[in-house]
Amino acid sequence: MRLDKFLKTARIIKRRTVAKDFALSERIMVNGKIAKPSTLVKAGDIVKMKIGDRELVFEILAIKENIKTTEAKDLYRIID
Repeated sequence: MRLDKFLKTARIIKRRTVAKDFALSERIMVNGKIAKPSTLVKAGDIVKMKIGDRELVFEILAIKENIKTTEAKDLYRIID
């Protein structure tokens, strides 16, 4: 699944266009490499996001196309 779509599906970022802008401004890294919006992510990948002066690090646990809002937190695990 594309990175921008995963971020929206997992409800980490509300809109896919915002997720795309984050990636294009080089504020997202996947497994230690700067990621583009089209970067393919899979279970086990480590994603690091810079949001202002904060940093969010999480591991992708599962990939699903459609998911309920209550189950979105089951797709990832926050590391730091």
